[in-house]
Amino acid sequence: MLRFLLMFALFVLATYLLVRALQRATNSQHPAGGGRRPQQRPIWQPKPRPKIVAPDDDEDFLRDLDRKRLRPDDATDAQPEDDEKSPGAS
Repeated sequence: MLRFLLMFALFVLATYLLVRALQRATNSQHPAGGGRRPQQRPIWQPKPRPKIVAPDDDEDFLRDLDRKRLRPDDATDAQPEDDEKSPGAS
């Protein structure tokens, strides 16, 4: 039994050395001159979610809609004239 384990260990060692030698031989034939590293997989990163921008987020757009709703005859005005009367102005 001991003889079988010794033969098995020698077979495993010989196989390991043979595979290792073959790996070194194929790496030395690489154009970079050996020591070739395996390609690293890119690290997965979740894509940032885009900020949702809708027309109802724009205060100027909402103000213009209110103006068009209250005064439909002024709907052709592109620029609001009462910006000075806005709640933020002093």
